[in-house]
Amino acid sequence: MSDRILRKTLYRVLRKTGVPRNNIELTASFSDDLNFDHIDWAIFLYHMEVHFNIALDENQVAGLAKIEDSLRLLQD
Repeated sequence: MSDRILRKTLYRVLRKTGVPRNNIELTASFSDDLNFDHIDWAIFLYHMEVHFNIALDENQVAGLAKIEDSLRLLQD
């Protein structure tokens, strides 16, 4: 999957979580900028796994602090 398609799909996943379009920036922090709570995380992770056909483990999830971390994870 190309970087452009990965980014576009990741943004779509974030929108399903309820993140306003103008808050979606690669450097945005899930906790500080997007105010993710445990429900937001559950929705986000569910949609990531479904849209990208992946299974995330606890170690991978623990490394997600910013949107750019999610993109890096998907690129790998």
